[in-house]
Amino acid sequence: MARWCRTMFVATILTGSFLLFLVQPMVARMALPRLGGAPAVWNSAMLVYQALLLAGYAYAHWLGRVRPRAQAAIHLGVLIVAALWLPIGLVAMAPSAEAQPALWVPWLLGLSIGPLFFAVSAQAPLIQRWFSDASGGGDPYALYAASNLGSFAGLIAYPLLVEPLMAVHGQSLLWSGGYVLLIVLVLACATRLPKTAAVDHVAATSAPPGARRIAHWIALALVPSGMMLATSTYITTDIVAMPLLWVIPLGLYLLSFSVAFANDRWLADLLTRIAPITILLFGGIIMGGVNERPFFSAGIALLLLFMISVALHTALYRKRPAPDRLTGFYLAMSAGGALGGVFAALVAPVVFDWTYEYPLLILAAGALVPQLYLFGQVRRLWTAEGPTKWISLAAIIIVMAVVAGLRITDPSGAFGESRQGVDFLVIATLGLAAIGARVPYMIVLAGALILFGGYRSLELSIESGARVRSYFGVYTVRDEPGPNGGTRELDHGTTVHGIQLRGSPTRERTPTTYYAVGSGVGQAMLAAPALYGPGARIGVVGLGTGTLSCYARPGQRWRFYEIDPAIVRIARDTGQFTYLSRCQPNPEIRLGDARIALAHDAADSLDLLALDAFSSDSVPMHLMTREAFATYGRVLARDGLLLVHISNRFIDLEPVIAAAAREGGWIAVEMKYRPPSLLVDRASASDWVALSREPRAIAALRATDLDWRPLRPRKGFTGWTDDYSTILPLLNGF
Repeated sequence: MARWCRTMFVATILTGSFLLFLVQPMVARMALPRLGGAPAVWNSAMLVYQALLLAGYAYAHWLGRVRPRAQAAIHLGVLIVAALWLPIGLVAMAPSAEAQPALWVPWLLGLSIGPLFFAVSAQAPLIQRWFSDASGGGDPYALYAASNLGSFAGLIAYPLLVEPLMAVHGQSLLWSGGYVLLIVLVLACATRLPKTAAVDHVAATSAPPGARRIAHWIALALVPSGMMLATSTYITTDIVAMPLLWVIPLGLYLLSFSVAFANDRWLADLLTRIAPITILLFGGIIMGGVNERPFFSAGIALLLLFMISVALHTALYRKRPAPDRLTGFYLAMSAGGALGGVFAALVAPVVFDWTYEYPLLILAAGALVPQLYLFGQVRRLWTAEGPTKWISLAAIIIVMAVVAGLRITDPSGAFGESRQGVDFLVIATLGLAAIGARVPYMIVLAGALILFGGYRSLELSIESGARVRSYFGVYTVRDEPGPNGGTRELDHGTTVHGIQLRGSPTRERTPTTYYAVGSGVGQAMLAAPALYGPGARIGVVGLGTGTLSCYARPGQRWRFYEIDPAIVRIARDTGQFTYLSRCQPNPEIRLGDARIALAHDAADSLDLLALDAFSSDSVPMHLMTREAFATYGRVLARDGLLLVHISNRFIDLEPVIAAAAREGGWIAVEMKYRPPSLLVDRASASDWVALSREPRAIAALRATDLDWRPLRPRKGFTGWTDDYSTILPLLNGF
């Protein structure tokens, strides 16, 4: 009977956590076409989720003050009232063009899913407390491991199973059915609660935690939470941007709870013991960067995240209170997790111009992780009375200073390319000797982070205008010397966002990279005067460095759609790139999500629309659906041209465009441009698709270049809609 009782509680907590992590990507998928992809929208949404989660944990903490059977009655009532919001979905509200996301998004999400999210978020701490009551004092903390397995399952299930197999409406019904199952499971758990009103089932009898202990709980939860988000940002910014990569850091973060809170302690204790070594060595490696082996670097970053998360969550487990203080413990953990998320997702992009939160959180992890001396001799060195330990500390500081001086003033040095290996060996030796002594260890760790990458980032931060950061990423402006004036380049993380030739007005007006004259969009822009006359109306989604503006001709009317204000400043205001000032001194630029902006434009107001809104290799799916193409068709003239840039390292977007063309009555042709030499006007290989509902426009375009080929749909591929889309069948290699 006891085993059946435990199984029932585990099933309940698994179901609740599964639903909680399924609802967030599902609601985001529902809201994307309506709200767009502006950062203010998703920052507001994240704050709503964090606030509801904290509220759910606070509610569970408050509920622990009443009798167990009364707790069950109240919570079942809350679940049933929240069920009035089923099936889950967004209420029928649409924002006006002037709506403020900071006010409107919380209102929409609160009305749509607030009660359901609140009720489900209370499950993990509440069910653990009930298990302790029902089992007569059994340890409930192992159930938290099950809770995070459920969260991990929900996280993985959405992109791998739910989204590919179900439309949004079906997803809503699936979640709603899971919620009804949760109510049944909670009712079954409630029947196992004690019927007595004994004081020991209501009031906490163990000693309350002090403020310092609560602050320690919050700190131990804050760092892994912030580290998870910072790792995602750092990997996609400085190593490699690829689809679904965000799932892996979050999944490892959730699995770390399962390891740290498991009944079997050997794995958690082993990983915690070696975590200081991992932080020291891997922190230096990842800051040094191995750009020629991006997947190796990404693997190191993910392993570092997992080790830090397991070590700090194990420290949390070791400092857990008695079960009668359980809900307060989880409330503090939730507050720490929320603070970590706010720091990494909201504060850091505003305060820092690079992902400085990443090394700062590694430092914080080094300060918090439990440490043991590796050798008895090392222990005696740092615990000895007298000047020995101070001499040792001074020696470490002197050696670090010498290494720093040599590395910064003479990066190559006498050892050439092996200098970095020698420096790493010296720092690793110092660090291994310092493990167990917190202050020396932190000095070595800080030195490693600075020497193997931090100082280069600081140099760029000091250089005026060299780098800027927004909620969409880190943008770096680099100059490359060369004949005739060289080039200036805008990088978005590891992806080139634009290149301008320097040295003369003619060179500065030359389109480069994906927009070179021989590219698909270049050919279309050159054909526009013949197709639409001298007053052609041109729209461009995605400003970049403003390269396409140099195809503008007198009398044409151009307007740009750009979601990131930082890009507008770089292209127009700072003077770093002169495409706009040379070719379109006073362009019309509309800030915000392009689909929402186009929805408010007049019908038949454009002759040519170029869609190039991809950041790195990520795909704004709401711009590629059947409904989005209907918006483009409404804004374009009947014989208008739509140009879509589909170059991508990881995803084959041809089937998406082909399906949208077939369903929308478009004629589609594709040009795969491969320049004879990348050094000629810095042209890049590119894939562009041209679409029109007028055969004459496509025929005129194909007459300019025989490389335009009909776009053929993939057999059996289901086109993207606002109700259904998935990138899984499009990933290269599938």
